[in-house]
Amino acid sequence: MAMAGPRPVVLSGPSGAGKSTLLKKLLKEFDGVFGFSVSHTTRNPRPGEENGRDYHYVTREVMQTSIDNGEFIENAVFSGNMYGTSKAAVQHVQAKNLICVLDIDMQGVKNIKRTDLNPIYISIQPPSMQELEKRLKDRKTESDESLQKRLHAASVDMELSKEPGLFDVVILNNDLDEAYGKLKEALLEEIKIVKNTTQV
Repeated sequence: MAMAGPRPVVLSGPSGAGKSTLLKKLLKEFDGVFGFSVSHTTRNPRPGEENGRDYHYVTREVMQTSIDNGEFIENAVFSGNMYGTSKAAVQHVQAKNLICVLDIDMQGVKNIKRTDLNPIYISIQPPSMQELEKRLKDRKTESDESLQKRLHAASVDMELSKEPGLFDVVILNNDLDEAYGKLKEALLEEIKIVKNTTQV
């Protein structure tokens, strides 16, 4: 059974490819069209984080049971903690007639392919590894070790994104305005549907 409401959007791509910058532009131009699903995690809340707003904080047992029951569209383990997106969290956004944005890694993309979610798959890629390394270094938030880890993950990601049929659109973010234009073009149909339904 496909979920009711606008088609969600899966945005994928390595850290430093410019996903969040593009997303900010999109949310600014199309206010009240997009929404985010709240992910589940087994990690403890950080100061200032709120249950139900930043994450749904659950125990490992609860999360594992929900995954086993098929309630999650994707899940992964990072630094010993479980993270995932539940079907209910996406439906919650769709029920408000919003396009649900899912920022998902490559493993998650492959998991979602096995579900009935039917999103628009978009990959945001850096123009080259050299440019990506420069962007990550410019952030000054990465230690040498984490930089190497991110670059390794990115090279795997860039290779996988070339797999035929995996993504509906692959955007090389060399020029921000150009990349944004392509992103907008890919989503225009769904944006129109949301706006028309909202106006009725």
